[in-house]
Amino acid sequence: MGENRNTDFFARSLVLNTIGLLTILPLAPLINRFIPPVIVGYWNIDLLLSIIAAFAIIRFVLWIFRPLIIPAFLLVAGFVLYNQFTDGYNLGNMILDYKNMVVKSWDVRDNKEKDLYLIKPDIFDSGVEKAVKGLKSKINPKDSVTRNFAVTHAIEFFDDYHKKYGPKVRYLSLFKYINNNFKYVADPDRDEYFASPRETIENGLGGDCDDHTILMISALKAIGARCRMVLTENHVYPELFCGNEKSFVEYQEAVTHLFASENFSGLYYREESGLYWLNLDYTARYPGGPYVDNKAYAVVEF
Repeated sequence: MGENRNTDFFARSLVLNTIGLLTILPLAPLINRFIPPVIVGYWNIDLLLSIIAAFAIIRFVLWIFRPLIIPAFLLVAGFVLYNQFTDGYNLGNMILDYKNMVVKSWDVRDNKEKDLYLIKPDIFDSGVEKAVKGLKSKINPKDSVTRNFAVTHAIEFFDDYHKKYGPKVRYLSLFKYINNNFKYVADPDRDEYFASPRETIENGLGGDCDDHTILMISALKAIGARCRMVLTENHVYPELFCGNEKSFVEYQEAVTHLFASENFSGLYYREESGLYWLNLDYTARYPGGPYVDNKAYAVVEF
């Protein structure tokens, strides 16, 4: 009889401990949503800290009253299942969070630094000046259509990570929508046309590189971002201001985490006097994608 009781007790303990471990798996990334990025050297360890916190919570539940782990597991599992069908923080988000901790390496993330080669031959002076004036005249973050467009799509993606990364997710969400939906349409030969952001929105996000730049800068400024445009000989593209090194490291973490499925090959950015700018070209599938041309004739900040 005593042996049977010991066997039953051991079996129950094994089951409850297994349920506890299964509860940790979804609980840790849920906790991680509320922890800001924690970066030590080249590694982000916020999810690791969340796993430790989840383990401590589960051990505490098991210590107070072991059977409580069953409703705790059902509560966490029910929350995940509910979000799976309501576009909330779901299983896909959790897998992405774990992948970000164990797969991504900072050695890959920031080995693509580019310098800004500012060149301005006399032969191009008048043309560059004319282009700059034309582009600047079309930037309009205060237009109601542009503002409404920016706000709508700033909350379309990554909303579950706002507590973790703050306003950065709004800028990244807006970038994702514009670059996923922008369609290149060339201007007539020798007849450059700069579309206003409202025009580009109303025509279904069609246009060339200057139309994309005008829209991106206007929309991002409409929700508080700081941007600039870079003009090369045959191209123009926007850059996002990321701030100092600490702020830029947080942008690195957010981009590599949230755009992990976009064939990530490293961030392309510029650092000038300790301040960082991230490439937002229409050719990039993620913020900080490869530059088309890093030699610039003019740089205009907004």
